[in-house]
Amino acid sequence: MPAATTPLVEWAKLTAPELNAMAAAGATVLLPVASTEQHGPHLGTGVDTTLCGTVCRIAAEKAADRRPTVVAPTLWVGMAEHHMAHGGTFTLDIPTYRAVLLCLIRSLARHGFKRVLIVNGHGGNMTALNAFLPDLERETGLVVAATTYFELAQPAFAPLLEDQTSVLHACEAETAMMMAVAPEAVRENKLSEAMGPHFGDPRAVLAPPAQRFRSFATLTPSGVLGDARKATRAKGEKLLAAATDALADLIVRGEPWE
Repeated sequence: MPAATTPLVEWAKLTAPELNAMAAAGATVLLPVASTEQHGPHLGTGVDTTLCGTVCRIAAEKAADRRPTVVAPTLWVGMAEHHMAHGGTFTLDIPTYRAVLLCLIRSLARHGFKRVLIVNGHGGNMTALNAFLPDLERETGLVVAATTYFELAQPAFAPLLEDQTSVLHACEAETAMMMAVAPEAVRENKLSEAMGPHFGDPRAVLAPPAQRFRSFATLTPSGVLGDARKATRAKGEKLLAAATDALADLIVRGEPWE
């Protein structure tokens, strides 16, 4: 019996006629949005973009036989002003970020797609995305939902991590997943330096009830939150499986749209 073939879900590898057919069949579009920013002394700056795109692709492959899904190219820049002081970072301002997302989703609408799930891979994008959702729906006529993949998978992540319960930054979780997905972007000789403050509840520090802007340089000289020394490739593979299972389940359920 021949082995099952992996479904082709990546927009960039599909032809225009194939994408038109997927739109006509009611396919859901995943729009990965991420960032290019510092990730400490041991990780390349493309962590969020690499991980978010990979999670979306694998999740779409897992869901494809139950709900047709296509994964748009990952938006590699977002809201990252808080990382600028460390270098290696690109950032947008709020009007530009909103305009870029609106243009991308309008393009999908013009091709006949009806449902979009924005899948976020960068904590700094979360507040802006939530604020944009009403405008994105109203101005495009599409049904637009948003999720952050590591928040979606947090209940499954927690038992896999040693001293944190969710993704921090350049931490045990992100480092482990990069070891599994893109080991060439991990500087293992720098892992001994890859540690920083550890917050039991990161929201209490990063999103307190009364807020003001804080650069990551005031929180962590290394650019790391957490302890990346605890990362392993085996742990990263388990985290990746948990993230893709959680996202595939959401796609199949269709709860944000139905």
